[in-house]
Amino acid sequence: MFWDNVLFASKMGNHLYENSLFDWNIPISFDPGHPPFLGFLLAIFWKIFGHELWVSHLLILPFTIGFFFQIRKFISYFIEASNKHFFLFILIIAEPSLATSFVIVNPEIIILFFFFLVVNSILFKNDYLKFIGLIFLSIISYRSMMLVAGIFLYDVLNKLYIQREKINSILNFKFLLIYFFGNITGISFVVWRLITKGWLQTHPNSPWASLWQFVDIKWFVKNCFILVQRYLDFGKIFIFLFLIVSFILFGKKIINSIKNKQLLLLSISSVFFIILISLISTNTIGHRYFIVSYIIFITLSFRIIIFFFTRKKIIYSILFLGLVTGNLWIYPKEISQGWDATLAHIPYHSLRLEAINYLNKENINVEDVASFFPNLTKLDFVDFKGDTRSFQKFNKKNKYVFYATVFNLSDDELKSLENDYNILKEFNNFNITINIYILKEQ
Repeated sequence: MFWDNVLFASKMGNHLYENSLFDWNIPISFDPGHPPFLGFLLAIFWKIFGHELWVSHLLILPFTIGFFFQIRKFISYFIEASNKHFFLFILIIAEPSLATSFVIVNPEIIILFFFFLVVNSILFKNDYLKFIGLIFLSIISYRSMMLVAGIFLYDVLNKLYIQREKINSILNFKFLLIYFFGNITGISFVVWRLITKGWLQTHPNSPWASLWQFVDIKWFVKNCFILVQRYLDFGKIFIFLFLIVSFILFGKKIINSIKNKQLLLLSISSVFFIILISLISTNTIGHRYFIVSYIIFITLSFRIIIFFFTRKKIIYSILFLGLVTGNLWIYPKEISQGWDATLAHIPYHSLRLEAINYLNKENINVEDVASFFPNLTKLDFVDFKGDTRSFQKFNKKNKYVFYATVFNLSDDELKSLENDYNILKEFNNFNITINIYILKEQ
């Protein structure tokens, strides 16, 4: 369990596991407002197979396989030559944010499975599967609900402007009925939340209250730059540089293709509402919010390679290596990094256990050691080893501090560690470091 998923998977799941599967009244101290969909599924699996970490990964496996199947179907619609399907598939799963979702217990892969189930149902005109996909996609999280709205936007605009259908024939009774009842789970949850709690995502005493406020112009501009960075980060800059060059060279020809138009429309409309909310709120913009968009842009890039360029293998190799090596991008500790969207964080988990074992051997009580997000929780919520101890929150006066490079610290916190503490023990694995600090004697 890592990053936000300690909350969405472990904490919420354990609440349901220890109380009742249908007790969706999450304690206010860690209630993020989202439906506890992943926690609900985990609690069921824990009751059947045992309260173990491997069981949590077992739950994710069917959704991963289902996602692979849906991606293959998505590829088959946009790439007719079946001998090229495998190469696009590999290019897609090389995207670091997506690849990371395969190794963390998280809701992303569940969202991705149902998203592409719905999109494929639209592309291949299967209203039954479309309805099933919408039912589940609308209840996973608020972000998945926004993806539903994005799909609806795509469905309407695609029919209206690309397939040239009349607006009256598009917004017919059956079309609207599928979307209404397909969203009934999400609608029911929102209504239930408002009736029982009176708030959706945050309240004045919420730990996340400051993250969901409207921004001023300065912050809005900052969010715009962050959004662009998220699309270019971890090797994706190669994809978008390629797309920019391609549109400069072949812009009109690319746009003339109906399938290219569909990809461009889907890449933007699917995440339109997520982007809108991200830009006008103070909440940190996560890389994983836009994985569906990354996948669609990669698919468009692949189509452009095979239809417009002669040196296909060279271009493909550059894009593939750019994405794979994106996992090696490690920023200076002064710059915050999306550690839950890169495989670069993987060495941290074994180092974490090694550092905790060191503390135990040195008779340093974990509960006397300070640390930072995402390490401020019961140890058992992370690795399911039965250790209910937890670290303290850093206050600059703690005698011991547990710090890892995968923690995004403020400049003030980094300065305090540098000036007020000495390194007692250091652990290194690949590009990840964990330091145990001890307060300097005054």
